[in-house]
Amino acid sequence: MSNTAQVFATKAHDEKIDTGIRERDTSKLAQYLSNALADSYILYLQTQGVHWNVVGPAFYGLHKLTETQYEDLAEAIDSIAERIRALGHPAPASFSEFEENSILTSEPGVATTEEFLRKLVDGNTSIADRMRKSVAAAEEIDDVYTADLLTARIGAHEEAAWMYRSLLAQ
Repeated sequence: MSNTAQVFATKAHDEKIDTGIRERDTSKLAQYLSNALADSYILYLQTQGVHWNVVGPAFYGLHKLTETQYEDLAEAIDSIAERIRALGHPAPASFSEFEENSILTSEPGVATTEEFLRKLVDGNTSIADRMRKSVAAAEEIDDVYTADLLTARIGAHEEAAWMYRSLLAQ
């Protein structure tokens, strides 16, 4: 753990945040949320990469769609990180932590439009599936705020996957 992470961990540990959720449960939730944060951040990067690099007849539509998607992801990233902090834990804030906690990978390279779209479909679908487990865990310990936050994100990821799949069906 880096010095900065240790400072955050110490400060977070010293804070007495009363959420009504047992500390052991907030640790579990913070890990689920850290996974969601990492997944969202890497998908944000992938989506922005498509936005920057897509070419061809679908350029304008994909450029606009991916801009909408990465702006939504940016807001989600902030909300998820703030929820981790509200639970009294440090939010991951380095690319190495995101890579460690994400089910997605950040591979360099420019692909075809179809490859870009398939990658975004797979990423959104994988994240939605993973978040379902996190929602179940949050509901189990009666953290309705976290469950609602992640449920809304599942809907956003399912909608994004649907939009990208629809473009592939042309």
